[in-house]
Amino acid sequence: MTDITLESLAAEEQALQFERFTLEQAWALGDALRTAALQRGAAVAIDISLRNRPLFHVALPGTDVSHASWVRRKRNTVLALGTSTLAVGLKLAKAGQSLEDRYGLSPADHASDGGGFPLRLRGLGVIGAITVSGMPSIDDHTLVTATLAEFLNQR
Repeated sequence: MTDITLESLAAEEQALQFERFTLEQAWALGDALRTAALQRGAAVAIDISLRNRPLFHVALPGTDVSHASWVRRKRNTVLALGTSTLAVGLKLAKAGQSLEDRYGLSPADHASDGGGFPLRLRGLGVIGAITVSGMPSIDDHTLVTATLAEFLNQR
């Protein structure tokens, strides 16, 4: 993504939806994200979770406990606001606000750095989150969206 806008992020979220989502798809998507991260040499944690159930989680070599905390905080933000953490961060930066100021969300439990993306079923809405953490914000986001686009196009 060269020009990242709230409009382009909303269009991306609209396009990257599932018709249905199974445990097998969670595993296959998680594995695709892991493969893509390894190809980039990225030390990231990857998580795919429903609102109340983890489906896939991996911490690649070079990560530490802080990556798990970032994943948790980004996932919480996606689940609370129903949009990507990159969109939230862009909105906050434009308004000069924090998560706490605008939404009442504690920074101890939420983050607005890129890498959190809604797991959305067409016609139903957000059922979970796909989260990557460990690279710069835009790179985390792009790893999720590029891999997800390729994954959905193969189905």
